[in-house]
Amino acid sequence: MIKKEAYQVRFLSDHDVRQGLNVPQVIHLVETVYKARSEENTETWPTIFYDFVPGKADMDIKSGYLKSDKVFGHKTITWFAENEAKQLPTLTGLINVFDADTGRPLGITEASYITGIRTGASGAIGAKYLARKDSETLLVVGSGNQAIFQIACALSVLPNLKTVCVAGRDQEKLRTFVNTLPHRLQSEFGTNIESVTFEAAESLEEAVKSSDIIITVTSSRTPIIKREWVKEGTHLSCIGADMTGKQEIDSNLVSQAILYVDDREHCIHVGEIEIPLKEGKITESHIRGEIGDLILGKIKGRTSNEQITIFDATGMAILDIYAAKMALQTAEERNLGVKIDI
Repeated sequence: MIKKEAYQVRFLSDHDVRQGLNVPQVIHLVETVYKARSEENTETWPTIFYDFVPGKADMDIKSGYLKSDKVFGHKTITWFAENEAKQLPTLTGLINVFDADTGRPLGITEASYITGIRTGASGAIGAKYLARKDSETLLVVGSGNQAIFQIACALSVLPNLKTVCVAGRDQEKLRTFVNTLPHRLQSEFGTNIESVTFEAAESLEEAVKSSDIIITVTSSRTPIIKREWVKEGTHLSCIGADMTGKQEIDSNLVSQAILYVDDREHCIHVGEIEIPLKEGKITESHIRGEIGDLILGKIKGRTSNEQITIFDATGMAILDIYAAKMALQTAEERNLGVKIDI
């Protein structure tokens, strides 16, 4: 009979995770995972989605395996919009990380911060590799949980940005968000904002027309950005569509753009390109390639300042798992979190 040894795993709260991860580190690790995927060193398994109340409450379970680091795991994340009125977080969840050599758990982390910052890194990386180098104006469409992460990460990798505009449906909430942005970016992320102007969009159409880079982070199921609003040379990172039926931008816009994805199969089924594919506006051959291939130079990116480029990112569990692993590693060094006997 095999004797069961005492075993401990570390649990990291939101506060612990924030101490263990920063924006430049997460951008680097997200690029590392994208490259590992391009080199076939990752596995992403089917996602489980469930709508408790469509458009108001949902959850997903994502899982995957990072072969190069010998870790696997899963994340359960929930989004309950009405929690805001209850003064509760709208986004909550947990990430479980396991050792691929033994199958034993390495640790558990709170998931909302990791989800936010790694998703922000994805949107920024899309812009880093696909936007025009002279881009100065960023528009973030959506003022919910994800918006500040997108802005912090974009400012980190796009040093030429001069204006950040945010669009949202609730104008009062939007103005409050924009007014608090400078302080929050400095205090929560250490972002240098000296040369950046922050604005609340009064008209989405006009904001789109004047933007060089657009990042969409809404839960919309009908297109909110029209093709005729988007000027030549614009880059769009489409982040919000991560579940069947979601769509943030006009299918005609997708059909006329140079298109890149984070995970081809996942994006086809639940990403921004799901609806345009079903409508016949594009075919799978329209996809130029995955972002990891672009980072490694296996495929070409933007080839002119007139092209409209799109990065469709649905998110991959391996990003969460690798970020959680790094947070746990830092926690071990700094003795953060709580150890639990199992």
